Amino acid sequence: MNLHDKAPEIAALRLGMDWSEADLNRPHILLESTFGDSHPGSAGLDTLVDAAARGVQYAGGKPSRFTATDICDGIAQGHEGMNYSLLSRELIAAIAEIHARVNLPDAMIFLSSCDKALPGHLIALARLNLPSLVIPGGVMLEGPDRMTLEQIGKYHSYCKRGMISEAEFFDWKKRSCPSCGACQFMGTACTMQVMTEALGLALPFSALAPFVLREIRWNAEAAGEAAVALSRRGLLPKDILTPDAFYNAAIVHAAISGSTNALLHLPVIAKEAGIDFGEADFDRIGRDIPFIGNVRPAGAFAGEYFWYAGGVPALLLRLREHLRLDVMTVTGKTLGENLESAERQIRENRLYLKRFGLDAEEIIRPFDRPVRANGAIACLSGNLAPGGAVTKPAAIAPEMWKHRGPARVFEDELSARDAVISGRIQPGDVVVIRYVGPMGSGMPEMFYTTEAIAADERLAATVALVTDGRFSGATRGPAIGHVQPEAAAGGPIALIREGDLVEIDIPNRRLEVPGVDLESRRADLKPWECHASGILGIYQKTVQLWH
Repeated sequence: MNLHDKAPEIAALRLGMDWSEADLNRPHILLESTFGDSHPGSAGLDTLVDAAARGVQYAGGKPSRFTATDICDGIAQGHEGMNYSLLSRELIAAIAEIHARVNLPDAMIFLSSCDKALPGHLIALARLNLPSLVIPGGVMLEGPDRMTLEQIGKYHSYCKRGMISEAEFFDWKKRSCPSCGACQFMGTACTMQVMTEALGLALPFSALAPFVLREIRWNAEAAGEAAVALSRRGLLPKDILTPDAFYNAAIVHAAISGSTNALLHLPVIAKEAGIDFGEADFDRIGRDIPFIGNVRPAGAFAGEYFWYAGGVPALLLRLREHLRLDVMTVTGKTLGENLESAERQIRENRLYLKRFGLDAEEIIRPFDRPVRANGAIACLSGNLAPGGAVTKPAAIAPEMWKHRGPARVFEDELSARDAVISGRIQPGDVVVIRYVGPMGSGMPEMFYTTEAIAADERLAATVALVTDGRFSGATRGPAIGHVQPEAAAGGPIALIREGDLVEIDIPNRRLEVPGVDLESRRADLKPWECHASGILGIYQKTVQLWH
């Protein structure tokens, strides 16, 4: 690109930094990261940015570093900050878009780890359609006594109920996050790292690399070199983000029992790439794929073990007969060609398992010995959710796949959580939390309520939760979210009343309030009013434009 013809000040201003005259004619690679002292998933990304910058320079390019720090859903839990979580995805995408449109790079590298950062970067990558790739920020190590962060909600409930002391609870906190990287379970962060590699937008073996290992920095350096090659070749994201690539991602999502939040993110990324791919496609494509990636919370192992077992390439080899192997990837090769050369690195990764006395097939299971035989995602519909709702059967005991119980209705999550902890929710109840969709309050997670239910033995296998909000990827049990239309948009979930019977039928994909004409109550429904101010208020009033 001849920047001199676009704005004569560009060269002058760049020479005022660390650019030389020769740099002006090198491929300019913009490194867009979410580095910041905000949480473990972002605090260490500067080391990966530096490694990627070295790779760019080794390949003859000129790197420049840009940052829009993300937030952490864990830090946002339990207060109004969670209302800003989904909104942050749009702002991260917008800032990356602004950086690229103003600075006119030849290619981009996106570096991020976590729940809204990776989806925001992927949205921007598809929207910009510049030669680009992603460096996932890896995963933190498992803590002492096999502790992983998603268990904190359980111990918090124990503490609230007086089952453990404050001091004992703090001991569990100290064990839960021993390093930088994404949280150790197959929540949204780890799921989106896997999705990024499954889509062909990250180098093989990138997803869930333990942050403390040198391999993650080697990968970042290699990605820097690959970005320069992409700029010279002109391989664009829309050459990679094809319908077949999203098909493969849905297969992989089923096999890892991925977070339901991926169903919020991948359809938006697909839309930016000009592809129609929605929640129902996940259900249809993944219905017969067994859950074989034995990672918490639905499985047994922390995320680092998945990488030790061979990571995404090992899983793809297990799924090979179900995949579209001729899709292009950022290596400049097809997925099938990448897999042909993956065996050596898989063997190297698996040497780490010798420390633990584990066999790789315990973590990435064979098809004839899955963790669960059913698909990971089910999309339900009915008079309570005519626009659909999402649940995760792989995280639900089969005896709760069909359930009928009285509605216990709440207008916010904290009220529902307090009702669970105080004993006001009884076995068989269906907790309904509404007005927490994107228009209602920004679509926060219902994590603490689901953890409070799961931590009570009387409730864990007998109580369901239905909401127009969403769930953490750490959620366990019969949780049904993304109910559409949401209550704030006048959806039927706004019309349900305390004590109405709610019927859940996962095998038949139904979510009903049987025997009730919900529409007959609409005359009594008051229109929703948004009371939020600032950027959250703008988001809630215009959310359909964002999505």
